[in-house]
Amino acid sequence: MALNKILVVGKDPQTHQTLRPFASQLFAADDITDLPQMIDTTEPELMVFDPDVSREHLCTFLETAAANIPFVVLGNNNSTDIADKVIALGAIDYIAGNYADRLAEIICEIENADNSSKDDYFFADECPPSVAMAGKSQAIVKALQMMNIVAQSMCNPVLIVGETGTGKELAAKAVHVIRNGSSGKFVAINCAALTANLLESELFGHVKGSFTSADREKTGLLEIAGTGTVFLDEISEMPLDLQAKLLRILQEKTFRKVGGIKDIKCKATIIASSNRNLLKEAKKGKFRKDLYYRLSICPVTLAPLRAESRTEDISLLTQYFIKNSNICPEKKGQVKGLTKLAAQALE
Repeated sequence: MALNKILVVGKDPQTHQTLRPFASQLFAADDITDLPQMIDTTEPELMVFDPDVSREHLCTFLETAAANIPFVVLGNNNSTDIADKVIALGAIDYIAGNYADRLAEIICEIENADNSSKDDYFFADECPPSVAMAGKSQAIVKALQMMNIVAQSMCNPVLIVGETGTGKELAAKAVHVIRNGSSGKFVAINCAALTANLLESELFGHVKGSFTSADREKTGLLEIAGTGTVFLDEISEMPLDLQAKLLRILQEKTFRKVGGIKDIKCKATIIASSNRNLLKEAKKGKFRKDLYYRLSICPVTLAPLRAESRTEDISLLTQYFIKNSNICPEKKGQVKGLTKLAAQALE
């Protein structure tokens, strides 16, 4: 039982000795005036003010500084006045006398709080730990339940629908992990990013000499995936003639390389995604109806965050990003949460 970083304020050697077993890294600030810089450089999980720190200077510091880091004040006597004062200013506790036992309890509480907050982000029962999907709304719970049903039923193909940014590839990886565990490859291709010829070559591979620049044989993603998963992102952008070839693969479970004559068995699970309404696209003639009906047996639908059914996920996601984001590494650990107004503005 130990925290990663504890910062001791004061020069009392006995306090340092008491705290040493409770910290992987123990830092010290001789004086309160050193604290702002020490906090920035060490990013401690707990601050401990030893008995030698001036109570006047301590209270002045706590009244003027934004103390976002948990802290404890140690004392030589049971002064209820100073105890009430520092606790009112945000201290976890004022400890007099035998420090070690109470410090052990406090550190245990901090560790448990950290662990429980991490668990709040994820669906440990419904989503694989390796797939970071956060949320507790009814919409995301239903989506995760459908992902489990689809993965365990061995349904192939699988369709995932949702707007851009709703996490379709994460959902595809979750289905892959539930179905295959740690075995099998997950290979993804964006159907909107390649020309028709390149997309066909990437999926099926080609034989040497099948077209002008084919100077060597190429293995396609359907073959590379083996018994794993091929994720076709934005399948609505796939050309109609290639859709027909994909439909044949789904029906016959075999394919041929571009320019080849040998049938190759397709053992992979095919997961497709789209940010468009494929039924509407099919009615317009922009997507094959037969392929649509083949794909949409048990579709997984991901709702956007602005949907009313997902509003409660916003606070969970902000907590997750505050704790884990590396966008501004120099500020990591400084922001501990959101004000009520900020949370309301996001929602």
